[in-house]
Amino acid sequence: MNSDIGSGTLPPESADHIHRLDAHLVATEALMTTLDNIQATIEAKAMMCAFGPAGHGKTMSVNSALRKLAPDITYRLELRSGPTPRDIRHGLFRALGLPGEPPTRPIEFDTLLKETLSQTFRVLVCDEAQWMGRSSFEYWRHLWDDRHTDMAVIFAGGDDCYKVLKREPMLASRIFIWQKFKRMPEDEVVATLPAFHSLWAGVGPQRIRGIDRAAAHGNFRSWATITRHMLQGMKKMKLTEVNDDLIRWVYSKLGGM
Repeated sequence: MNSDIGSGTLPPESADHIHRLDAHLVATEALMTTLDNIQATIEAKAMMCAFGPAGHGKTMSVNSALRKLAPDITYRLELRSGPTPRDIRHGLFRALGLPGEPPTRPIEFDTLLKETLSQTFRVLVCDEAQWMGRSSFEYWRHLWDDRHTDMAVIFAGGDDCYKVLKREPMLASRIFIWQKFKRMPEDEVVATLPAFHSLWAGVGPQRIRGIDRAAAHGNFRSWATITRHMLQGMKKMKLTEVNDDLIRWVYSKLGGM
């Protein structure tokens, strides 16, 4: 079995920000759209695909929406390294907290999962779904299509999961909502950063725009990394505000500059 599958319930909000950054969740347009889309998906007991390049807030937005909408009935699988249907069976077994040992035969395993997923409505989240191939997506469809199961499924992943799904009409036709995550526009970056972290409250809009154009490119994960470097640099240089020397020092820490 592939050991690169994390499973369980929703992580705490503190886990949303990388680098252990003490930041705030901001109601960006992407986050609010995700909230609306997941609510519609849950109400329809349907399947949704949230996709786009790394660092654009897919996982954070999905987790945040589900903490509001379905915190007690959400079960997550986080995938790595080409999972097979067998891996997904075992990941679901752990995520759902099923007792005893997993069945050894696929038909028995599928019967157990279907029976469990028929008992009460659940939201299943498949994070990092870009690692899955056609057979793994087909397995999710197999579970969701069963007339007895009672669930909504949310795939969150890179562009590859969109490409795999779109190549297979039988799979693509099951997706109720497609949500593409894109880079954040500059105006939204300027409006969001001061609410995201107090470091940016005293930084002028033009300086924020300059950093975005040079290094962050509307990628929220990149902004989190830059913020962490800024805080370390201010401590190292004994600064109380962001200046050009600090910005150059941060740029020296980033690849591709």
